[in-house]
Amino acid sequence: MHNKVDYPKLRCYVVVELKTTPFKPEYAGQLNFYLSAIDAQVKAPEDQPTIGLLLCKEKNRLVAEYALRGVAKPMGVAEYQLMREVPPSLETGLPTIDQIEAELRPDLPDGIV
Repeated sequence: MHNKVDYPKLRCYVVVELKTTPFKPEYAGQLNFYLSAIDAQVKAPEDQPTIGLLLCKEKNRLVAEYALRGVAKPMGVAEYQLMREVPPSLETGLPTIDQIEAELRPDLPDGIV
């Protein structure tokens, strides 16, 4: 039997952009464009503001700070590292594939995906 976990609902869209290059200031403008498009075309009035997350191979904190200064939309810039496996410290905090599938397909009985 599946034990459903109640995760808090953000009630917003999240736009994640992955860049294979170091951060460039123009990326902030591009992400802002995507957030504006989602807010205008997809977001419902009851949804919270769309959040933007820009993942880059490298970032210079000061350059990112200046690039995001004055942008009213919730946006963040972070570096990423490629890993072959999920670290054990994160495994217990992440939902399993079965839990994700059950959340996305609640109309199916347990075990059928």
